[in-house]
Amino acid sequence: MTRRYNGLYAGEHLNKVAFPLGGIGAGMICLEGTGALSHVSLRHHPDILHEPYVYAALSISGDRPLARVLEGPVPLWKAFGNPGTGLGLRERTWGLPRFATASFVARFPFATVTLTDPHIPLTVELTGWSPFIPGDADASSLPVAALEYTFTNNSHHPIDATFSFHAVNFMATRDGGERVEGDEGGFVLYQPGTEEKPWAEGALKAWTNAPGATVNCAWFRGRSSDSKAVVWNEVVSGVPISREPIKEGIPSPGGSLYVPLRVEPGETKQVRLMLAWYVPYSNLRAEPRSDQTSNPPSPLDSTAFYKPWYAAHYNNVNDVAAYFSSAYDNLRKRSQVFIDAFYDTTLPPEVVEAVAANLTILKSPTVLRQTDGRIWGWEGCNDKKGCCAGSCTHVWNYAQALAHLFPELERSLRETEFNEAQTREGRQSFRVLLPIRETPAQYHPAADGQLGGILRVYRDWRISGDTTWLRSLWPKVKASLDFCIEKWDPNRIGVLVEPHHNTYDIEFWGPDGMCGSIYLGALKAFVLMGEALDEDVDSYRELLDKGKRYVEDELFDGEYFLQKVQWKGLRDEETLYQESRNAPITPEVLDLMQREGPRYQYGAGCLADGVIGAWMAEVCGVGEILDNLKVRSHLQALYKYNFRKDLSDHANTYRPTFALGKEGGLLLCTWPKGQKPTIPFYFATEVWTGIEYQVASHMMRLGLVQEGLEIVRTCRNRYDGRVRNPFNEYECGHWYARAMASYALIYGLTGVRYDRVTKTLYIEPTIAGDFRSFLATESGFAIVGVREGQPFIEVRSGSIPVDRTVFVFCRE
Repeated sequence: MTRRYNGLYAGEHLNKVAFPLGGIGAGMICLEGTGALSHVSLRHHPDILHEPYVYAALSISGDRPLARVLEGPVPLWKAFGNPGTGLGLRERTWGLPRFATASFVARFPFATVTLTDPHIPLTVELTGWSPFIPGDADASSLPVAALEYTFTNNSHHPIDATFSFHAVNFMATRDGGERVEGDEGGFVLYQPGTEEKPWAEGALKAWTNAPGATVNCAWFRGRSSDSKAVVWNEVVSGVPISREPIKEGIPSPGGSLYVPLRVEPGETKQVRLMLAWYVPYSNLRAEPRSDQTSNPPSPLDSTAFYKPWYAAHYNNVNDVAAYFSSAYDNLRKRSQVFIDAFYDTTLPPEVVEAVAANLTILKSPTVLRQTDGRIWGWEGCNDKKGCCAGSCTHVWNYAQALAHLFPELERSLRETEFNEAQTREGRQSFRVLLPIRETPAQYHPAADGQLGGILRVYRDWRISGDTTWLRSLWPKVKASLDFCIEKWDPNRIGVLVEPHHNTYDIEFWGPDGMCGSIYLGALKAFVLMGEALDEDVDSYRELLDKGKRYVEDELFDGEYFLQKVQWKGLRDEETLYQESRNAPITPEVLDLMQREGPRYQYGAGCLADGVIGAWMAEVCGVGEILDNLKVRSHLQALYKYNFRKDLSDHANTYRPTFALGKEGGLLLCTWPKGQKPTIPFYFATEVWTGIEYQVASHMMRLGLVQEGLEIVRTCRNRYDGRVRNPFNEYECGHWYARAMASYALIYGLTGVRYDRVTKTLYIEPTIAGDFRSFLATESGFAIVGVREGQPFIEVRSGSIPVDRTVFVFCRE
């Protein structure tokens, strides 16, 4: 069955759907395509396989009582092959009766599951959501989620039914003291901390505002299977249960709430189930790799470990719940205003889907927000822990969503990079410690990340309009650029020559189009910022001009930009033969290096990131840094050589699961003209979604619209729910930050950008005719586009003062 982009998920396309709910840096619960809850990750680390014994149910009274879990059929891939399935997975709800069919629609941050069953005279819709309001980071960082169950009576008779929700105490940690507490309309699953493990403390509250709700805080105590069987029997009975919390002895295994319903013919009723959680401490601390075990801090020193933003603003789970209850309607309305604006667009549905699907990364455990409000990110998520610490600059380089939707949070990343992560001399670590603190000098810099940070300072300044902020960072931005020049371009020729670390986890030796173009972008951004601050930037402007000539004359082969591998005569030549923990120098390696030079280069290859600096300059508002005809030629070469509609004949010896077999994708590097190194950089044969979006949006910007759209469609076809989760694009971990490059697709097609410094609105589309699209700014969001050949803006939230509009009409 072919699925429409940005449309319904049904049948086999529901297999892997898991939609994140929760706040930015606040933890995550996923709503599956069937209506199940899974991936429960509330303790400041991912827990991807955590699907606790939790379910909502509906029982219908009458001559033949019926009871169903409010979920669709269990995807059968769960039944065998995953950890624990050989023993039958006793701690699952999968054996309980449920609805016959389900379908799923996402309108981020909302997702709706529709359930039907021929034996149930009610149609059920379940809408899950959590607040997401561009420009309001605090409202969007709440540790909450809502599940709205809507019941419509399709029969000619009134229906008496009972809604219920049940959960084992999955907050319990085996440290003792766990309990289930009661409250009006709900229950709390609670685990206290201990002196040795303060981070064990955690609570989740489930409650409803429905009239007549009752709560069972005292499940039957016996074997685990006994309590589950008794709870199900009580569901089937259709009788709401009310039991007080257990004060002594063995604690209750879980909690339940019940809501009696009477639904008249043709009537619709809704039960609002709200969830809030509170885990105020953690044992999460990111250390330098060389200092993982020496002098560990005391677990009692709470300042030595990560604490979430919400712990500084709420005292306990009841505080969070009270606020969510009181602000619910307002938060929902404001989140609805966002989606009404975001989805009020004429852009291709595959583009809308790709952008929205990757906004879920902001609700995943990839992102943390510490008590001072600053963002800190992993690259992605392993199953049980974060993957690759420290807001890695050469990965977050690609991410564009946060800068536009929550500019304040994005600026916090810059402030960390140029303060705690940078030495006085300008050496900037590409990974930051957690809690955020000064990073030891032994953390080495990454050329693409450090230079990209300068481009992003420019972007964030133009988005914020805050020249005072720019001026405060200027001395450190200058130190950063001066360090890069001295370390990688000591002869000031305008390209990076000395070995320079980059996002492929290796060093490129000699000048290359990838890092060289980022260098040019950083130089131009620096010159533009310096001019605005009335600083002397003449020498940097001269270096920019020299670098542009070199890259265009020496690195462009007539079709695409490449790398000139160089190691002899370099200042750091002696480091060529240094071993690393992942790359030993064996006799055969030494023989290869003496013949070919450094390992892990791309040389004459056609690299997907080969002109990424031109893309970064474009999306950051810096403008053209290389001859756009040559850049366009490189992008055409990528489509010709690297884009594959079928990978069946492609050999990938590293990580094949990102794209394989008859799936298509954009390869990171190919060698269409030969001269492939024996051992190129080890990711070269892979497909990464973040780079697919980078290339696709760049193609769109330079008029290769159909080629860019085909890459986007091919990527999203791999994430259609059958094999992969549509809301979890992975690379080095789940919910990989690089995939937020998809946000640049909007700009790629529309050329819409707002400069708050000059209050200028740019509309420079590469799609012909009228269009409508979403725009987020520091002070509000809007619909922007072309109507009857003329530009327009409709502000939907906040304010966006426009003194000047730059409009270039596309006639193609």
